[in-house]
Amino acid sequence: MTKDVTHLYEEFGGDRLPPGQRETQRFPVLSKSGTPSWDPETWAFEAWGAVDNPLTLSFDEFQDLPSETQIQDFHCVTGWSKFDCEFEGVTFPTLAEEAGVQDEAIHVMFHALDGYTTNLPLETCMRDEVMLAWGYDGDDLPADHGGPLRVVTPHKYAYKGAKWVTGVEFLTEPERGYWEKRGYSNTANPWNEERYS
Repeated sequence: MTKDVTHLYEEFGGDRLPPGQRETQRFPVLSKSGTPSWDPETWAFEAWGAVDNPLTLSFDEFQDLPSETQIQDFHCVTGWSKFDCEFEGVTFPTLAEEAGVQDEAIHVMFHALDGYTTNLPLETCMRDEVMLAWGYDGDDLPADHGGPLRVVTPHKYAYKGAKWVTGVEFLTEPERGYWEKRGYSNTANPWNEERYS
């Protein structure tokens, strides 16, 4: 069963297309550097930090976690939005439950294969629309869009959704990720046009 979460914008009091955005049918490719390669035999996903059950999972083991398919909108900080993207993967709350997140955890840092990092408050991640997705539009997530695994954050600009994600670090103090240290907004709310700090 596919879950449609494209009504998410109603919670933020704006229009479906956030201000300053234009709708596109294409799915442009943006990253801080080129598309990294990965080896299915050695790739691993990790969850660590303030957790009771640190995880190290192969790609097959990650795909064995409870998963779902969602229809989401996707908003890029550079000014385009793509509606009705179909992503398949594991919701963040499901992952957090598997890892046994401790009460002291208040923040999350996502780590990626190319060295990219991005951060969010734990409470911002603890909603079903935040997913670690391996599928897109009924197929594997393409490598240039973050395959084998990426984070999707439909209530934030997409730089908060790390491509080629390999780990989630649960933190007891806030830290800033790659773009956040370089002047991008730490909160990244598209409906408030929180692009830069």
